[in-house]
Amino acid sequence: MKPAICGVITEDDREVISAAEPLVDLFEVRIDLIGERWPEVAQELTTPWLACNRLAAEGGRWVGTEARRQEELLKALGLGASIIDLELATPDLARLVEAVKKKARCLISFHNFSATPPIEELEGIIKQQLAAGADICKLVTTASSIDDNLRLLRLYGKFGSQKLVAFAMGELGVLSRTLSPLAGAEFTYAALVADRQSAPGQMTVAQLTEIYRLLKT
Repeated sequence: MKPAICGVITEDDREVISAAEPLVDLFEVRIDLIGERWPEVAQELTTPWLACNRLAAEGGRWVGTEARRQEELLKALGLGASIIDLELATPDLARLVEAVKKKARCLISFHNFSATPPIEELEGIIKQQLAAGADICKLVTTASSIDDNLRLLRLYGKFGSQKLVAFAMGELGVLSRTLSPLAGAEFTYAALVADRQSAPGQMTVAQLTEIYRLLKT
């Protein structure tokens, strides 16, 4: 099966989005990065998409109230989002999960921007996500060694029946970003073009597509 690529939309640039569309399996619409025009961008997509609205503490740029942030996420349901990303630490998470699952799949995410914890801690986070009602568990850490990549890739064998997206950020995390779909990830993330990464170590859609072609996946 071809590794699934999620192209991250960070700007209202229809030309770039159109060029990437044949290479991706879905898009991530970054509400916090695109700004007020994000609904117009989303409505023009013909490829499935997920909605994400990140706080600064979670690696994003949302500066409004938490209530408003959640409203924007729920607005995506009416615009056709197939997946909504909710952080594990989101206030009133249970209510939001219930609302999301009436119309879409719920991805519950967790990010560690400083390290990759021990495997037992990573497993515990995924179990919390599942208990919260996640259809897809997203667990992203920061790599300081090659071994950190291996720790994340081992999670796929431990949660084989669950839909999981787990990899490490940073230059040392490129290995897990690339190999995660081959290990069982639901998809991996990629920038649409080289200067628009939404996270450290993110490759482009074209680069990942070429890697998978060369690997004959």
